[in-house]
Amino acid sequence: MDATYLFARNFATLKFEDLPPDVVSATKKQVLDFFGVAVGGSSEAGVKEMTDLALEWGGAPQSTVIYWGYKLPAPIAAQLNATMGHSLDYDDVHETAVMHPGVITVPTALAMAEYKGSLSGEEFITAIALGTDLICRLGLATRPGQNIHGFGWHLTSLYGYMTAAAVSGRILGLDEDQMVDAIGIGYHQSAGNGQCVQDGALTKRMGPGMAVKGGITAALMAKKGITGARNCLEGKHGIYNVYHQGSYSRNALVGELGKRFEGVNVSIKPYPCCRGVHPFVDAALAIVNKHDFLVKDIESILVGCGEGTFGLLASPPEVKARPRNFVDSQFSVPWGVATAVARKRAVIDDFTEAAIRSQDILDVAAKIHVEIDPTLNRTDVIEPARVRVTLTNGDCYVEQVELPTGTPSKPLSFADCERKFLDCVAHAKNPRSLENATDLVELVAELENVRDVKSLVDLLAWS
Repeated sequence: MDATYLFARNFATLKFEDLPPDVVSATKKQVLDFFGVAVGGSSEAGVKEMTDLALEWGGAPQSTVIYWGYKLPAPIAAQLNATMGHSLDYDDVHETAVMHPGVITVPTALAMAEYKGSLSGEEFITAIALGTDLICRLGLATRPGQNIHGFGWHLTSLYGYMTAAAVSGRILGLDEDQMVDAIGIGYHQSAGNGQCVQDGALTKRMGPGMAVKGGITAALMAKKGITGARNCLEGKHGIYNVYHQGSYSRNALVGELGKRFEGVNVSIKPYPCCRGVHPFVDAALAIVNKHDFLVKDIESILVGCGEGTFGLLASPPEVKARPRNFVDSQFSVPWGVATAVARKRAVIDDFTEAAIRSQDILDVAAKIHVEIDPTLNRTDVIEPARVRVTLTNGDCYVEQVELPTGTPSKPLSFADCERKFLDCVAHAKNPRSLENATDLVELVAELENVRDVKSLVDLLAWS
């Protein structure tokens, strides 16, 4: 039996009571985190342009656009919300699956909750937890033992179509056969590539939005009786054979399905940049916080990284040290290290179009050399980081970080997520009152007791 059927059954039958408490807790942190990064990204480049297009198209007022308050067809509202949520590159991540699950699952569930009406907090949590588990398993199963970055796929977008279809199907109440159709229709649209990162293009932040739009559409089509491919995961022309030449792990895909939930292994980001940059920021911050020296006294900074990290986040060196645009800065080890050293922080304002012209960061970045250290190569987890700062007087400080802050072994608490949420709200173009933001935090903290998710939506339409 193709794994598609197993996932369809899981989505159609699993109950809130089947979720372990730690999965419920992790899901609530995901929800709050998404709301924060979406509000914080509400004014970022590309968002207004996509919103203007959506308003030109118009359509049935089914679901709400976060922050702006516009009512649009559910697929379009979800697309805009996901685009906002991914625009700061601050959204949650499953490091091993190389996946941003929340930017797919939460905007999909939010739009469909409003579309359906009267969706409880328990059902909202369940749909998101199931979707997070699905998309992370899809990534974990892909090309085991190989670094996925070398193959050019952006897995969040690629697997987001099928995941959004399944999450939508759950909320719509699709039966198992309809769910299989929805996932199959989602597969027919599946796409997403990493060239946008190489070129510093805005489409990097728009891929998840395209995926949720397509996935919601797929579920609505299935509900109308339109059929999709039935064996879209493991079939002869299923996604693993067509897109990955048959290189996948079935055990990683469906092992302990319905009992093991990957949401507990999702990390909440403490810094607004690619997750691969985070261990380097941690290492640099550890150095500047432990040792008292002036930036002007730095002779050089040597950064060691694995091959996968180097190819994605350190090459070409002239672009990574002097970003052409803010997308380059979000995907740059030299920029992350230089920011941490120059400012003893790494916040949203350090990864903007204005920030990339900051001379204090550029001066430090010019002193950074990145080299590949094969001992730091990893395929099963995020690659470690080593930073060595050498001063003009000969003093040398070294830090190596195996796993960055925010991973399940070094997690952010709900209180940490609240602080991040409020920081993101402050970054929004016209932030709502602190009281309104605090109300939203309190509601998410008790999300399983919410009778209708519409109460969340009411607190998110801020403009």
